[in-house]
Amino acid sequence: MAGRQLHRLSALRVAKEVAPGHYADGGGLYMQIADSGARSWVFRFKFNGRLREMGLGPLSRVPLGEARKLATRCRELVKDRTDPILARREQQRRQFLDISADANVTFREAAEAFILAREPEWRNRKHVQQWGNTLRRYAYPVIGEVRVRDIDTAMIVRILQPIWTKKAETARRVRGRIKAILDSETVLGHRTGSNPARYVDHLQLVLPRSKKRAQIKHHAALSWEELPAFVHELEQRPRRAARILHLLILTATRTNEVRFARPEEFDLDHRIWSIPGDRTKSGRPLRVPLCERAVEIVRNALPKAKYGYLFPGCKEGRPLSNMAMLTLLKRMSWPGITVHGFRSSFRDWVAECTEYPDSLAEEALAHVITSQTVAAYRRRDQLERRRLMMEEWGSYCAGRQPLAASTRLAVP
Repeated sequence: MAGRQLHRLSALRVAKEVAPGHYADGGGLYMQIADSGARSWVFRFKFNGRLREMGLGPLSRVPLGEARKLATRCRELVKDRTDPILARREQQRRQFLDISADANVTFREAAEAFILAREPEWRNRKHVQQWGNTLRRYAYPVIGEVRVRDIDTAMIVRILQPIWTKKAETARRVRGRIKAILDSETVLGHRTGSNPARYVDHLQLVLPRSKKRAQIKHHAALSWEELPAFVHELEQRPRRAARILHLLILTATRTNEVRFARPEEFDLDHRIWSIPGDRTKSGRPLRVPLCERAVEIVRNALPKAKYGYLFPGCKEGRPLSNMAMLTLLKRMSWPGITVHGFRSSFRDWVAECTEYPDSLAEEALAHVITSQTVAAYRRRDQLERRRLMMEEWGSYCAGRQPLAASTRLAVP
């Protein structure tokens, strides 16, 4: 391949480019920017008449120079009639088997192999970081270099006891991760006997569940009765953070769903906001019906859209900061509430003030249906029914009588 066809991208362009798409560096290497703003490297190649694409990692971990080296190796494999994707899988399999065959494997080695094997299953890259960070901080100092077959209950207690009540949620996750790794090592034949990290009828005898641990901490939410007064005050705020928070309230969406919103996602003629699956918690695309005020907010924001985002931030190439709405709440006269809590306000309003079914509210909140049987039968998103509900929600938030007064049980 001629040299002039390679290295088309400059480091400056890689750093500043924000528009979604594929940007060729040459030789099959592309910088990929997803609709959500996620940036990664991919290698495109043709093998046995099929066009294939192989991920080389995110830009945050793989700099331009390293991506080029990886692409060069991939081109050499293709030239030798070897599929780079299959070659990488085989290499990972061999690494895993090398560790698995070692009866003296340490917990650190076992943990790294466990994370590597399950990384493809984890949709969110943060899971990999969270597993690594918690194990490095809490488990490795005690059992990192201990052979998995020698790990006992005393070691697990030594890890968990200092954080069991002070950092209850962290302790629960650390214990669960250690248990999963040791269960895996038992299957691989590296240890025998019961798992020392199990809680029921074992660790609960020395690390009892306290009332503090049993409590579920919910996001602080504003009561639905106070919403009209809050929205009235919000309307007086001129800044962008107020508009994005208002849109979040009217659509009952999540923070990142609205922060990363792009102009092309909105069909204002049909009053629909289409959120792609890579930005929803459920992983499936979501259609959100827009009430009259929501349409106005979007329409007014469109001329100021920048970097591909409906609500651009002060930092070049980025959307509005995730702290912008929280900071706004702290400045307003409504202390102790959270941005996520407005979803709870909406849910309570539906339950207490309307006759809309729970299933419709759950669909509006894009909650995952846990029952496989129910999910199998509910394949439509009930858009038009949700449209009526969201119109009424928008009317209520504005302090007006709802559009469909006959559906309400009570008016505060």
